[in-house]
Amino acid sequence: MEALYLLCSIFSTILTSFTLSLLLPFRLLLRRLFPHSTAADGIALYDGTVWHERRRPVHHSFKYSVRYALIDLDHAIHSPPDHLSPQQARDIAQTNGPVFLLTIPPSVGYEQNPLSLYYCYDVEGSTRCLKKCIAEVTNTPWGERVRFLFNPNSDIVAKPLHVSPFMDMLGSWSMRTNIPGDNLVVNISVKHPKLGDYFTASLTANRVSSSSVQHALFFWLMPHKVALWIYWHALKLWWKKVVFIQHPRYGNPSYKEDAMERDKNLGCCLAFATQTDEHQQIEQSCGPNFTSDMNRKDRWFRWRDAKWPWC
Repeated sequence: MEALYLLCSIFSTILTSFTLSLLLPFRLLLRRLFPHSTAADGIALYDGTVWHERRRPVHHSFKYSVRYALIDLDHAIHSPPDHLSPQQARDIAQTNGPVFLLTIPPSVGYEQNPLSLYYCYDVEGSTRCLKKCIAEVTNTPWGERVRFLFNPNSDIVAKPLHVSPFMDMLGSWSMRTNIPGDNLVVNISVKHPKLGDYFTASLTANRVSSSSVQHALFFWLMPHKVALWIYWHALKLWWKKVVFIQHPRYGNPSYKEDAMERDKNLGCCLAFATQTDEHQQIEQSCGPNFTSDMNRKDRWFRWRDAKWPWC
C-alpha cells in the first residue's frame, strides 16, 4: 500500500510540475509587463555544491550542484510556507535579533528540503552576533520532520530522525556552520558506536547577485533534482548490498525518547569534560568537534509526524 502511494505521489508530482512548468513563461511575461521591485524582498541567493561520503560498510560518495535562498524572515515579502515565523524562531533560540532561513524554495508545485537552517542573531547596541541555529530536518519519502537547536560554532547532537533506510538510529551528528556572507559552509559528520566516523556531508555555496535574477527560473526544478539524487543513490546503496533498515517506529516506537536520552547523555559527557583533567580523552570519545558547556540544558527537540500513509 505504501509503495503504491509513493508511485502515485511521484506521478502526481510529475504531472503537476509539468503543467506549472508550461505556465511558467506566461508568469514571467506578466512580471515583465507589470514589474515590481525585488530589491527589498529579503532574499539572498546562493549557488553551491552538496557533497556526501559514506566510508563504511562500503564506500559511496557523490556531489551535486544546488541552489539555496537565505531569507530574512523579518523583511521577506512572502513568508515561506511550512516553516517557523521569525518570532517563533526567536522564542525557541531565546534571541532578540533578526532571523534568517536557509532553504530551497518550492518550485512548480513541489518542495524538497532535507535540511533547512534558521540563523538566530542577538543584538546588543550596534553589535550583532550569531547566537544559535535551528536545524529543520525532513526525511524522504515519509515527510517527517524534527527541529532542534545547535551551536553554529560546533555542536554534537544525538541522531533524532530516521533520515535514511540505510542508516540506523545510533550515533550522533557533529554540526557546524559559518555566518552567511559572500560564502556559506555547513558541515555535518556522523559518529557511530560501531562504524566510527563513517559519514560526512557538506554544503559549500557562494552568494550570487540577485538584482536581475528571476527566482522562479533560478530555482526551477531544484527540489526535484534533490529528490532525484536521494532516490537514485538509495538505489545504488541497495545495489551495493547495504543493509536496508526498517523505520524504527515498527521495532522501537519510543525512538524519539531514546534520542532525547542519548542527547542528554552527550550533554553530561560535555559538561563532565570541562571539569576534569581528562578533557582531551573525553573529547575524543564524544566526538572531535563538540562544544563544552557547563550550563548546558536538555536540548530542545520538536518532531512532526508523517502524514498518511506513513503514520
